Amino acid sequence: MKKVVALIMASVFAFSVVGCSKKEDKKETTKSDETKAESQTPEKKDGLIKVGIINNDPNESGYRTANDADLKAMFTKENGYDASFNYSLKNDEQIQYAKTFIQDEVDYLLLSAADTAGWDSVLQDAKAAGVKVILFDRTIDADPSLYEASIVSDMNKEGQTAVDWLASQNLPEYNVIHIQGVMGSAAQQGRSGALDKKVAAEGNWKIVKQQTAEWNAEKAQQIVQSVIDSGEKFNVIYAENDDMAKGAVAALDAAGISHGVGKDVVVMGFDCNKWALEELLKQNWNYDGQCNPFQASYIDAIIKDLEAGKTPEKTIIMEEKGFDAATIKQEDVDKYGI
Repeated sequence: MKKVVALIMASVFAFSVVGCSKKEDKKETTKSDETKAESQTPEKKDGLIKVGIINNDPNESGYRTANDADLKAMFTKENGYDASFNYSLKNDEQIQYAKTFIQDEVDYLLLSAADTAGWDSVLQDAKAAGVKVILFDRTIDADPSLYEASIVSDMNKEGQTAVDWLASQNLPEYNVIHIQGVMGSAAQQGRSGALDKKVAAEGNWKIVKQQTAEWNAEKAQQIVQSVIDSGEKFNVIYAENDDMAKGAVAALDAAGISHGVGKDVVVMGFDCNKWALEELLKQNWNYDGQCNPFQASYIDAIIKDLEAGKTPEKTIIMEEKGFDAATIKQEDVDKYGI
């Protein structure tokens, strides 16, 4: 009996030793395989940084066409990027595009928001997924911790600069047709805000008509035509982009109403399209506010900083100015026209 017990104990011991040895060998093999796999997996697919870009419709305006072209010239495979583009003037559609880009596991989400509100949830999803968000062109109402940086125009300053210029013209009275951009966008809010504040503060400032043309020239022409048909007097066109100012002028021309320096109606636009600045040079328009569309090089520099582990500046404000038909020169048109 003792011999049988002894044989059983010996067998159990031998099995335990062999079993432990195999388990340890398995651990070593697994670790080796993991190290090998890590060494064979590139940090980025094909060495490219994957970028999802959400912008407004490039046909929206000359500004947006220039902005889109600038981004497409920068975010190429030759420059180290695998970039995809989606466009919409509607916030809900842009948010859906953002969700798709997050699911596609982009490294960076670049966003020019159609509306300032409604972005918190999807940006929280991006942060949870490790997707870095960079805002361009427009600000949003969201916690700054949800995005890495923003390269934007100071739309409030654009509006204030324009209204200050208009006030400096010392007109006996200001009867303004105010043609707004897409409602809720940062550009609309900034450019409208300064004018609304001034009208509320001054007894001789009046809004004759205030309506959105959604950046569209034909809609702006219809708005001005409706005021002309009503017979109500006006002496200022405050259009929140150049295309809408162009549409407004078309209505004035059709009605034989003079406009520009020393004429019946002051014409104001924004964006500094080259053709619009040429209208200032001819003194057919009075004022144009600059909005700088060339942001791609700033975004590229921020991405390079982030890839190198550096913390970029949170907010970069594009340098911009306003142009007066009384002082603009050809060199300004050549330098600042887009």
